Amino acid sequence: MTQETEFAIGANASCADGPCGEVRRIIFDPARAAVTHLVIGPEHGHQLSRLVPVALVDTTTGEILLRCTIAEFGDLDPAEETGLAEEAHLEAAPATSTIYAGIPRPARTIFKEIVPVGEEQLQPGDHVHALDGEIGQVEGFLVDPGDQVTHILLTEGHLWGRKEVAIPVDAVTGAHDGIRLNMTKKQVEDLPPAH
Repeated sequence: MTQETEFAIGANASCADGPCGEVRRIIFDPARAAVTHLVIGPEHGHQLSRLVPVALVDTTTGEILLRCTIAEFGDLDPAEETGLAEEAHLEAAPATSTIYAGIPRPARTIFKEIVPVGEEQLQPGDHVHALDGEIGQVEGFLVDPGDQVTHILLTEGHLWGRKEVAIPVDAVTGAHDGIRLNMTKKQVEDLPPAH
């Protein structure tokens, strides 16, 4: 059996010379069921998140280690774009404070997430749907040494009976607007805890 790696959304990430943020999203190729990039962004501040190819990723328990320096991390492709909202959008948006006659409303910055063409993303809280309804939320993935996704981790259950389960990737039928499974809620509930 090969050693699987957990790519958990929210895991801390460090470069060779210091911390660089946390895993915000996971980008994968649904045709190959392979993780292609981790989106790593700063925990605080206004810096853009970066698309980190999995070839640069090493993992340890609960932490992502990158085979690059902080400077090299900053040179990776951005995972989001910023821009100013168009005037028409500003007029349609509700005012958050009183606007006095003759004083222009300040421009608003908007962010757009970047996902490489043909790939999908998953982020914290994305819903997982069984055949008979929603079953939980995405927490991360288990990935084999060839970067193939083997299981999807999700938190399943109700407030007093929550557990993290690992769903085999061959149970996934789609990944648009959340994960779709070919399993019922009962089948997911019957899976053993992931840890």
